Amino acid sequence: FAKSCPINLIYHSSSSIRLDEFTDPVTFSCGHDFCKACISGYWDTADLCECPLCKNTFDRRPDLIKVTTITPEVELHLTKPGEVSCDVCTEGERKALKSCLVCLVSYCETHLEPHQRVAALTRHKLIDPADNLEDKVCQRHSRPLEMFCRRDLMCVCQICTETDHKTHKTVPIEEECGERKAQLEKTKGKVQQMIQERKQKIREIKHSGDLSKRDTEKDIAHSVEVFTALVRCIEKSQAELIEVIEKKQKSVERQGEEFIKELEQEITELQRKSTELDQLSHTEDHLHLLQSSPSLCSLPPTKNWSEISVNKNLSVSTVMRAVSELGKTLNKEMEKLPEIKLKRIRQCAVDVTFDPDTAHLWLIVSGDGKQVRYGDRAQKLPDNPERFNAGICVLGKEGFSLGRFYYEVQVKEKTEWTLGVAKESINRKGSFTFSPGNGLWTVGFWDGETYEAHNKKVVVLSLREKPQKVGVFVDYEKGEVSFYDVEALSHIYSFTGCTFTEKIYPFYYTHGKNEAPLIICPVSHSEFSP
Repeated sequence: FAKSCPINLIYHSSSSIRLDEFTDPVTFSCGHDFCKACISGYWDTADLCECPLCKNTFDRRPDLIKVTTITPEVELHLTKPGEVSCDVCTEGERKALKSCLVCLVSYCETHLEPHQRVAALTRHKLIDPADNLEDKVCQRHSRPLEMFCRRDLMCVCQICTETDHKTHKTVPIEEECGERKAQLEKTKGKVQQMIQERKQKIREIKHSGDLSKRDTEKDIAHSVEVFTALVRCIEKSQAELIEVIEKKQKSVERQGEEFIKELEQEITELQRKSTELDQLSHTEDHLHLLQSSPSLCSLPPTKNWSEISVNKNLSVSTVMRAVSELGKTLNKEMEKLPEIKLKRIRQCAVDVTFDPDTAHLWLIVSGDGKQVRYGDRAQKLPDNPERFNAGICVLGKEGFSLGRFYYEVQVKEKTEWTLGVAKESINRKGSFTFSPGNGLWTVGFWDGETYEAHNKKVVVLSLREKPQKVGVFVDYEKGEVSFYDVEALSHIYSFTGCTFTEKIYPFYYTHGKNEAPLIICPVSHSEFSP
């Protein structure tokens, strides 16, 4: 027994209830123990004759049975934060061992003893200690919520299953909880899988970021290298131009000095001639005048200076020629940029193959998945959902949803081909046009003479050389698809600002009845270090 009567807890403010230890303990049919005076006083003031704890009612006062055997006290544990306390104990907050859904009371080990001993109490519904026991009882019938209605998705009592929910599918709450826990385990597994997938995505994004950072550093280094070379070219051209201009200036100065020297010599001769003529014009010796005048009247030999000038436009023409030469040099340096970029992106090469399950019936894929050619008849193959049935196309077996990848295809001797990438949900059945709107980013060669990029509008490409091998590069996060002439190390075309929302696959189209196949070529990383 506890040291205090249970009624002390229920009516602790009543002056008629003592707060001391059990005195003259008694019990009755429901099995709960009280002081004889306490329970008698309680019934004297109550409207109903009932047990204060379990609320069992009696038509008349039950016989009180004196308790003669006192159960030894057992070790009682005080509650810790978050634990449920015994509702009967008055000395300290002792930890409840069970809660009774009939009594709506939580009991410690000592006060639970009658529920384990008295036959009437052993039929009560005991659960693990819980607060708010009223929420676990049917508000309409004051009975424990022991069943679950699967139609109304609510907990009900046994009486509910026989009245309002009689035609509904009801099961014990333990059974429903078992199924719910199984569902929770499945959901938990899916959640854990989603967590792992997202962690993997984080790792992939970080890896992609690290690759991007390294590429950025390489881009900066390449840019510095290229621009340093351009600056050196400009400085060299400037120095050469200044040297040429200065030489021409010195040449002009020397020419001017020579002209001045000749002019001064002619002036000296002309001044001497003028003096002689002046003297002769004042002579009184007529014979001498007549004899000397024929020779003195002739002019000394001189140049015609009216058409002679210093070349003041030499520096302008020189600058124009120097700028023209500098432009050619800069163009050569700029042409190296696509070559540098192509050498770098080839390090993103991946091993891809043709997927025979997607190939049109007229296309024949080699056993190793590296070649595809246009056949002379349609093959008898199953029309599976992945297969193209109108466009003579085939996808790569490998798809990508992150990062960057690059592959090369030999198109030598093909009269019609189209290369690029396609989204996974591309229409496989029926005809379609090559465009980003249809989930295709491609360039192609038609009729043996026309190169086109299939953007929102067809872009006719002017290529200096006929590509024999085409490289396709994709940067998923940046939304870029670029095409290169591998042998010429030159850029063909780029789609930029693309939005990829699903997995994308290498895409190939081939036609023309020449037997030359499209061939996926291996890319050697070591051969193309930037």
